[in-house]
Amino acid sequence: MRLGERRIVLASASPRRLDLLRQLGLCPGVQPSEVDESSSERDPARFVQELARRKAGCVAATEAAGTLVIGADTVVVRDGAILGKPKDRAAAAEMLRSLQGRAHEVYTGVALLLAGETKERVFAAETQVFVAPMTEDEIQAYVDSGEPLDKAGAYGIQGRFACYIEKIEGEYSNVVGLPLGALRKAWKALEEQNEANSES
Repeated sequence: MRLGERRIVLASASPRRLDLLRQLGLCPGVQPSEVDESSSERDPARFVQELARRKAGCVAATEAAGTLVIGADTVVVRDGAILGKPKDRAAAAEMLRSLQGRAHEVYTGVALLLAGETKERVFAAETQVFVAPMTEDEIQAYVDSGEPLDKAGAYGIQGRFACYIEKIEGEYSNVVGLPLGALRKAWKALEEQNEANSES
């Protein structure tokens, strides 16, 4: 069975990731994972891959064999430090102060698992984001919008924060939460592996 003919489940509650998959013409089911997202890993690429694999694995264990489960995790990295979602408004404002007027990196880890099988693809994508200088009033106004509170690094590139993005280097969709170009390559590799195993 080709991957495009399988049931697909997104192991995330993120409406942004769901919208990105729909841009590919997919209609996945949604089953958010409830895994522990803490980790001792400090390398951002390995960190997001570990969490993406953990999320996908948790959901895959509850799905019918052959279901394609997509897990993902996104973090913002500043000077090697991993920034997750802010715990409150004060933390959001502090994150924004640390990001304004400079560049940082966004990493998204993605895991593609076939439930009940050993086939999988896990990878990480990186995008560099350059943020314009912001005044304290601009930072507070953005925090007051409520937009930063559920986003890694306290901002959403696809929302009101877009006017503060000077440029990016890498996939835009990676900063939103799912690198579609890299996902397509991993999908094709998994499909080729699946077809090769079916013919052998």
